[in-house]
Amino acid sequence: MSDPSGDRSLAVTREMDIDGSCFRYRLITDKSVKLLDYDYKRCIGCGICVGLCPTKALELGPIKEIATGLDAPPVMMDLDKCTFCSMCASFCPVDAFRITSEGDFPEHENFPELDAHVRMNDKCLPCAICKAACPEDAIDVEFTFKKKEEIAPLKDKSGGDVEGEIEIDTDKCNFCGLCAQFCDAFLLVEKELTPNDPSPFELLLVDEDKCDYCVLCQDLCPEEAIRVKGERCGEAPKIEGRLVVDDDKCTRCTWCQVVCPYEAVDIKKPFEGEISLIDANISKCDPQGCHGCFNVCPSHLWYVPEDGKNNIAIKEDYCIYCGACVNACPKDVMKVSRSEVSHTAIPDSPWAGQWRDAVDSIKTGERNYPDISRTLEVEKELPREHVEVEMPDIDPSHLEAARKRLEKAGSMLSNAKYRKGVEAKASESGGEKE
Repeated sequence: MSDPSGDRSLAVTREMDIDGSCFRYRLITDKSVKLLDYDYKRCIGCGICVGLCPTKALELGPIKEIATGLDAPPVMMDLDKCTFCSMCASFCPVDAFRITSEGDFPEHENFPELDAHVRMNDKCLPCAICKAACPEDAIDVEFTFKKKEEIAPLKDKSGGDVEGEIEIDTDKCNFCGLCAQFCDAFLLVEKELTPNDPSPFELLLVDEDKCDYCVLCQDLCPEEAIRVKGERCGEAPKIEGRLVVDDDKCTRCTWCQVVCPYEAVDIKKPFEGEISLIDANISKCDPQGCHGCFNVCPSHLWYVPEDGKNNIAIKEDYCIYCGACVNACPKDVMKVSRSEVSHTAIPDSPWAGQWRDAVDSIKTGERNYPDISRTLEVEKELPREHVEVEMPDIDPSHLEAARKRLEKAGSMLSNAKYRKGVEAKASESGGEKE
């Protein structure tokens, strides 16, 4: 096998070590090191990497048992087969595989990879809804506007000189949470998130023992859902802040997009496709006893319907079509198909065909492996039948005679004058024949 830098004369060694939940595989030459890091705790067992691998170096572990509690790697590697091509790392939807390299590599080594993202557009205020709704805690919001205490500290109401009224219009309020970020007199009441209702809040309460009816919250509210009768104390700040999506945690599940009241979230999923339940097998599902699909799903789209018609149901809007649930289900309750793969461009290079085949296999499930038709193979020799050989009888007198002649010949050949004479006669004899 040639080494990554293209120099076939270099020796290649492979190493593996384990650090916590990470398996670290190395391909080492005199000129370079490639490190493939596999975090089995991040892995969901979708098996996309197994289908992609051009050398069949990867295989799925006992996914059904892992999905229901077994602590084991969902994917196992045969390090001797791995070529560190990076296909597994490039198309893992949850970044369980990551590859880095040091040293001399061809300049054109620019491999394609999944092109998926979550981005906030200019409609984002920001507010607090998407952060609270994200099932992976992948969103953080830093508000930079001044708070109520900085503009007009809450007045002491014990003297009875603060009067007014405050009312929340529940038809207008979308629980954006800006009033609660601005003033301690507001409290957002959280509720349990479900795929059918991902909104993180159910009530907005006002502590009127604290509220001094400054009117600033009314001016701040983007939905005009707060009405205050009181004395305006200063000017409400402009809504400002910074929202950050942690790509290491984000699975592009679209919960943030669904709950956003301002259409401020743009999402590009890694895959497009279809997920459906198999009617003949739904009744076999025991979500309370199994829960495998719940445990592996990166999109948190599974739920138990309240109507009792089925044992399990899905919210397809959230699905990224990874197929982990299919591998985890012991009753074949669901099926997943992929129609599109979002990826960066495949550069024109000698290996472009293999990458195109790999991407196509994510959609079709059929992998075209590298052509090895011109590989030389040596036909294995069939085992021969063992034949016993009868050894001849040895006459000791003959052995003694042979020994004496060899000793005499050795004595003569050790004489330089005799050897020259023999060589001269041999030369003359050769000349006469010509």
